Amino acid sequence: MLKKLVCAAVMVAASATMSLAEGVDELNPDVAKRLYNKDMLDPMQPIGPSKWRDFKPKKGPPWKIGYASSYAGNTWRAAAMDELQKVIVPEWQKLGLLSEVVITQSNLNDSTQIQQIRQLVDQGADAIILCCSNPTALNASVKYAADKGVPVFSMTGYLTSEYAINSSVNYQVGGYEIGKAMADQLGGKGNVLVVEGIPGTSGSDSQNRGVLAGLASSPDIKVVGSVAGMWTDQVAQGEVQKWLATNPGKLDGIVVQSAAEMGVLRAVQQAGRGEIPVAIGGELGALCYWRKNPNYINASFQLWPPADDIELMWHIMMRTLQGQGPKVQSILVDPVKLTHEDLTKVMDENCNLDSAEWLKVGAKRWGYDPSYLDDFFLRPADPRAFKP
Repeated sequence: MLKKLVCAAVMVAASATMSLAEGVDELNPDVAKRLYNKDMLDPMQPIGPSKWRDFKPKKGPPWKIGYASSYAGNTWRAAAMDELQKVIVPEWQKLGLLSEVVITQSNLNDSTQIQQIRQLVDQGADAIILCCSNPTALNASVKYAADKGVPVFSMTGYLTSEYAINSSVNYQVGGYEIGKAMADQLGGKGNVLVVEGIPGTSGSDSQNRGVLAGLASSPDIKVVGSVAGMWTDQVAQGEVQKWLATNPGKLDGIVVQSAAEMGVLRAVQQAGRGEIPVAIGGELGALCYWRKNPNYINASFQLWPPADDIELMWHIMMRTLQGQGPKVQSILVDPVKLTHEDLTKVMDENCNLDSAEWLKVGAKRWGYDPSYLDDFFLRPADPRAFKP
């Protein structure tokens, strides 16, 4: 009896050790320290072991994929859709791994998106990609999909469901970098306006938390206002114009979440408020303004290049469908910092100030290159070479 009890205790201890080792503990320690450090991570970001570690799909390729987008009304969504339809779909159909992509739009209505997810499952989707959604509202529909063997992938933002697979930059780290860069730009002192994205979405709230922490790294930086730009240039332009009209006091800088920097730049110019530094992300028109004005800001940070974001999510999804076994619930990447010298290598002075297109940073810098992504899977392999 004693021997049985000892064996049982050893098995329990071994099981507990294995459980503790799953997930983040399986990742490159440097990546874990930088991107999964709880002091620099949205406290709601799911980082436990993935429920899909041992998943095998109901059938082999070609697979039918659902894309349940929450919004289509900005340049970011247009660029992501362009990459999907013109680059990803033709490539993976040619590989014989994709039959079709069924696209829905919910226009920021959670109830509509919930219904669309269930419909995609019932229509035979083998996997579903979501974009930039409410972190909790869709959890029941994610469970509905999981119960039918359909994994759900949340791009550029997380869902808190234990059955979701999430991918994005670490928005809190990225927001911190942007906020601190603005504080440093202003010499640690000044009044700053903050332009959020879509409040209530995980990407916006996480990034805003980081921005405020970065600005607070300099005690003499004062946040004098906050508006919601809704990740849309026209909306941000209108909101900032209204704020400037009713707040004539000194303003030294504006931190804005892409995709809205072009709208903010126009609002400042139309208000005649001088060369107020505006944080610039990936919109090519805004980057062109910096290209032509080298001293305007010190650095730009890429937090969600749309073509790269959907490529990253697509590779994660295909690897999961192939049974490669994601280790963690959220696969995170680092923000990409650009100096003006970096910008001159990808953009010349004849650039278009009105361009609504976005910078693509590429696989190696955005994590869908095997040199980075292999580490997040138990059985990594080239997803393009898959043979059922």
